[in-house]
Amino acid sequence: MAFWTLHCVSCQATYQPEEVHYTCPRCGPLLGTLEVVYDLETVASHFDRQQLRLDARANHWRYLPLLPIEKPEFISPLAVGWTPLYRQEALAREWGLADLWVKDDGRNPTASLKDRASSVGLVKALEQGATTVTAASTGNAASSWAAFTALAGLRTVIFVPRNAPRAKIAQLLLYGAEVLQVEGNYDQAFDLCMQAARQWHWYNRSTAINPYLGEGKKTAALEICEQLNWEVPDVVFVSVGDGCIIQGLWKGFRDLFQLGFIERLPQLVGVQAEGAAPLVQAWREGKDQCRPLEPHTLADSIAVGIPRDQVKALRAVRESGGRFMAVSDQEILDAIALLARKAGVLAEPAGATALAGLKRLVEEKQLTKDVRAVVLVTGHGLKDIDGVLKAATATPRTVEPSLEAVARTLKLD
Repeated sequence: MAFWTLHCVSCQATYQPEEVHYTCPRCGPLLGTLEVVYDLETVASHFDRQQLRLDARANHWRYLPLLPIEKPEFISPLAVGWTPLYRQEALAREWGLADLWVKDDGRNPTASLKDRASSVGLVKALEQGATTVTAASTGNAASSWAAFTALAGLRTVIFVPRNAPRAKIAQLLLYGAEVLQVEGNYDQAFDLCMQAARQWHWYNRSTAINPYLGEGKKTAALEICEQLNWEVPDVVFVSVGDGCIIQGLWKGFRDLFQLGFIERLPQLVGVQAEGAAPLVQAWREGKDQCRPLEPHTLADSIAVGIPRDQVKALRAVRESGGRFMAVSDQEILDAIALLARKAGVLAEPAGATALAGLKRLVEEKQLTKDVRAVVLVTGHGLKDIDGVLKAATATPRTVEPSLEAVARTLKLD
């Protein structure tokens, strides 16, 4: 028998894992997202900080006792997680912060945080005997899913919007997925994927619909705490589209707090692009649901008009005492360059959005000098090279193959 149950975030109904695979049948897909709730006494009986100190695995499966896995033999060999957490002392001094850290999740196998979710989703698909799987995605989740399912020999059908970046499409094709580029935006691709999954009984990895994805994403929070020797940061900044990552982080921090691994919880700041900020609007208005909008932003990974994990995302930010905020596309581009030059981290636009949010709050003097902050970079810059190049302020200069030409171009003596 599983050591967890599934709880509806709206009506609070409780289900056994074998009773429902996706969302609450009473509340529907948008409001009836499910949360995995563990028997923490069972977890604590064989999982503690001492065990982690002795665990040599440099991946997120070191947290296996706190993940909803019944058949670990289905775990993929791809090394996910335990991504670097870089201390940014110079930038912290410049911005008047006590401490600043950047966690680079672009170092995962397919270069995004979504590998954490896909690795768990794959095990659940195999546990259920799936042969065909699907997902809707702006690109990162899909390319991640395609990599993991390819190794498992599953047929994979992916729905992406018409403007999905070329690099992400390339990953999908090379991993062998059947790619359907929908003539529409991400929200339309999502709805079509939902219809297809129901029609042909495909296992659906789409965000928020699948309750197990957030459990994979929460491992980023577990790592942050362990890498900081269980000294919890004051605030964590993360970019937000559907809301699945930020709610997963909150779930991770809460699980550790309830287990006694950490003594307090951080605030969460969810950063959206100004052209795709339905969660910001709902948070400011004190609403529990978002009004749909047509997204317009260069940050494709968070270009979401109908956040599918909105209930849990809004709850996470409010429970943490944090906030949602929006930044402009220009601020996102500036943050890409800043991350590259100050931290040595190349981030795609959505991946740099979190730092843009921190920079804005620093400039507005909304952070005190004793703040310890973590910025989560969710995807590598090469995932969207066209978007990243917009952040470059210089262009290559052509020279003849001679030292004289080099000296002339660089104005050297």
